[in-house]
Amino acid sequence: MKKTYLLDGLCCANCAAKIEKGVADIDGVTSASVSFLTTKLVFEGDDDKMDEIVKKAKKVVKKIEPDVKMEEL
Repeated sequence: MKKTYLLDGLCCANCAAKIEKGVADIDGVTSASVSFLTTKLVFEGDDDKMDEIVKKAKKVVKKIEPDVKMEEL
């Protein structure tokens, strides 16, 4: 399953790279990418683990960029 989120408030490319790596390291995620220019996070993962993956992805984003809001597209 593929999910796309807008990272509202993402302010630096370095943080985007850290978020991408953090989400990619979540168990069940098969691919992840963050575009600083479009402020989008796109990841794919196991359908049966998706709810848990989304929760963990939100924690990763908040840890790296506390002011960023993840909005599903």
